[in-house]
Amino acid sequence: MSVNVISLPVLVLNQSYEPLNVCRVRRAIVLIQHGKAEMLENGSGFIHAASEDFPLPSVIRLARLIKRPRPQRKLTRLEIFHRDHYTCQYCGKQTGQLTLDHVIPRYRNGEHAWENVVSACISCNRRKAGKTPEEAGMKLTHKPAPPRGDAYFYIPHRYRQSQSQWQKYLPQ
Repeated sequence: MSVNVISLPVLVLNQSYEPLNVCRVRRAIVLIQHGKAEMLENGSGFIHAASEDFPLPSVIRLARLIKRPRPQRKLTRLEIFHRDHYTCQYCGKQTGQLTLDHVIPRYRNGEHAWENVVSACISCNRRKAGKTPEEAGMKLTHKPAPPRGDAYFYIPHRYRQSQSQWQKYLPQ
């Protein structure tokens, strides 16, 4: 299977080195060529055009500061998974195949709120099966709470391990 290098992911940083977005190599090269960004990390390779070779960027930084309002974090699947570090809150297994679990089931008037929703692997979610953790004989590894801090950018799970050059630019 060959990888289309034009569609590889590139981390986009604000002028202040704050992570803003993930774009594709094609977009990153256009930004660099128009002087709107600089390449910070080379993705170890080149794109060969008719008249020029372009290094494959892995991390770029914008030339101008982009001011963005800080939105309130919404209760979404990805935000829950990110808050829980892609880890099942019952068995502690770290995986990309997670489900959402309501600690107090919704049919028992459990709310769909930060304090009642956790990440769970498929087997733990089946084992709990509409019961409270106590009834199912399970314990939570952490008490669910709204996420802390104002950082709202997160890296999708599929890029976390494969893009090692990004680590030094991401908040820990």
